Amino acid sequence: MSRRLTFKTVATEAKLLLIGIPVFLWTMIPVYHLFLFAISPRDTATSGRLWPKAPTLDNFRIVLEQKHFYLNHFWQQMGNSVLIALSVGAITLFVATCAAFAISRLKVSGGRTVMNLALFTYFIPAAFLAVPMYKTMGNYGLLNSQWALILAMVTIASPYCIWVLKQASDKLPIELDEAARLDGATPLQLFRLVYLPLMVPSLVAVGTYSLLLAWNEYLYAFLLLSNDTKVTLAVALGSFLSADDSPWELLMATGFIYALPPAAIYYTFKRYMVGGLTAGAVKS
Repeated sequence: MSRRLTFKTVATEAKLLLIGIPVFLWTMIPVYHLFLFAISPRDTATSGRLWPKAPTLDNFRIVLEQKHFYLNHFWQQMGNSVLIALSVGAITLFVATCAAFAISRLKVSGGRTVMNLALFTYFIPAAFLAVPMYKTMGNYGLLNSQWALILAMVTIASPYCIWVLKQASDKLPIELDEAARLDGATPLQLFRLVYLPLMVPSLVAVGTYSLLLAWNEYLYAFLLLSNDTKVTLAVALGSFLSADDSPWELLMATGFIYALPPAAIYYTFKRYMVGGLTAGAVKS
């Protein structure tokens, strides 16, 4: 019995490796080519070699020191991306947490209906809402303001985050709320002392999700922001493609730098992402 179990384990691991290794390599090929361009001199960036003859880090130095006219506002645009992503993550987390608590634990009237209607908006592709969002922000005088992009991304991220937190909240024993109320806890104390500590994995998951969603956003950032000092770095990268003789090596170096923060955030909170999102995926 022991040998059969060991054989099954080995066979299962072998199958996973046979599937996992090709998928991993297929996923890493674009990343490898991104890095390959980033360390290639300008004249050899498109040579097609698997490794440059004279790899260099000068492209990263040029980017970090803003030595190209496409990179005049690199650090400011990177700061814009950080500020907008953190703001979207924080505001979405606040809105989704309060909404999920009210719907799941306080049982507010009509809460579930509102949540379902909000989720219904996902039937409409976000790209279709870009022009109405642009017109709305224009009516309120928010165009070319970073608040326009922040509010737009909070609007897009909140329904899913509310749903995830509500599903995770439904799994918490209701007896905890009843015991806290018997001890005289107010709804605010129940929220702060009982609800939040138990929801930490899911809170980290949805906060990270909304932050990364805002970090990677291009369409709304392109439409709502136009000033070079206010756009995110994702939009600024598009300016590299405006010339016939684009500096591809600088574009890839900038893109590689821009990809590092979300990668670090994801791998830092990976276990929370998996645990938190799956906690809200299936209702027990």
